[in-house]
Amino acid sequence: MAEGTKYHISITVNTAYLAEQSDPASDRYVFAYTISIANTGTVAAQLISRHWVITDAENITQEVKGLGVVGEQPLLQPGESFEYTSGTAMATPVGTMHGSYQMVAEDGIKFEAEIPKFTLSMPRVLH
Repeated sequence: MAEGTKYHISITVNTAYLAEQSDPASDRYVFAYTISIANTGTVAAQLISRHWVITDAENITQEVKGLGVVGEQPLLQPGESFEYTSGTAMATPVGTMHGSYQMVAEDGIKFEAEIPKFTLSMPRVLH
């Protein structure tokens, strides 16, 4: 079996603008994102830490690093998935996020699961 298929994590993202927590008059735009992490490889792997790069529309970037996600370090057997929702606030109505999860397979191999760039955007307000 090819090395690349032993350690493989698929990531999907859904985003939402949280109008009730946002305050555009104060340049505060709050977004939620729901991430599904699926082990599509053949070896169990544990999510150890995360690294996010959050960039707003003025190209101001903040990096966030930390252990686990939402206080957990899920161990995913092949075919298992883990879903969680978190959020971020930024000073512009549009921005992007991307990053990676640092994983450790049950055989001790460490690898990164890339989180593809996704857009956070306030929906158009209809009058």
